[in-house]
Amino acid sequence: MTYFGFLAVFLCIPIALLWALSVFDARRGLKLPLTWKSWPVWIIILSQALVAVIYTTPWDNYLVATKVWWYSTGLVTGLVIGYVPIEEYTFFVLQTILTAAWLLFLVRHRPLWTSARMVNGSRIRRWTTAVLAVVWLIFVGILIKGWQPGTYLALLMVWALPPVMLQTGFGADILWENRRFILLTVIPMTLYLALADKLAISSGTWTINPAQSLNIFVLGTLPVEEFIFFFMTNLLVAVGVTLLSSTASKQRVDDLIQAIKHRRKIDHKYETSS
Repeated sequence: MTYFGFLAVFLCIPIALLWALSVFDARRGLKLPLTWKSWPVWIIILSQALVAVIYTTPWDNYLVATKVWWYSTGLVTGLVIGYVPIEEYTFFVLQTILTAAWLLFLVRHRPLWTSARMVNGSRIRRWTTAVLAVVWLIFVGILIKGWQPGTYLALLMVWALPPVMLQTGFGADILWENRRFILLTVIPMTLYLALADKLAISSGTWTINPAQSLNIFVLGTLPVEEFIFFFMTNLLVAVGVTLLSSTASKQRVDDLIQAIKHRRKIDHKYETSS
């Protein structure tokens, strides 16, 4: 299976189906609820795809350069940017589009799934972020210690957790309100892409270095790190799209900007008077 063949079958086809469903929904007047209309959908998805490419590129190049994983040169076009084939960059974009499209499909069809606002939003933001920070430090320790079988997993978590912490620090309470949408996006998308990945590995499209992985397998032959990779990347997309779409997020940003402006005015008055 060529890499572009993998992308065409497992990502392009479902994206096309979800796009057709969105057109059908629009004709029926089925739209996103008002609480999910902070920005146009195309801006949200494109911005997430751009962030995915920018943030993932250095990390993924490092993985290939250090032989954490490699691809079959006979199953790619040969066009490489850095150490990574162009197909991999295409995958970053397509996965973002697929996961975001599935999430928005769920929101259109189940708009009442959003739960009531939690009373102490600042507390859940602090505690969630603090727990994730502890987990991140544990994986940093694994890298520092140099435990080779934990290399892939540690690199994955050290890379993936910082943006998650930024997102929870800003809006863990908003994410909790929309937890059903997030869970029913992350879990199915992770299982789907993990099964597709299993087929790609079995056909030799790419290979995970057994010396730098735990050699624990799920779904029969899939390295557990690959399963966790899809879980974390789908989580990043689902959380990012939720926060960008939420009008509560937009209001929080506006409030922060106003607070900063107000503080600057006070500081300016103080400096002038003194």
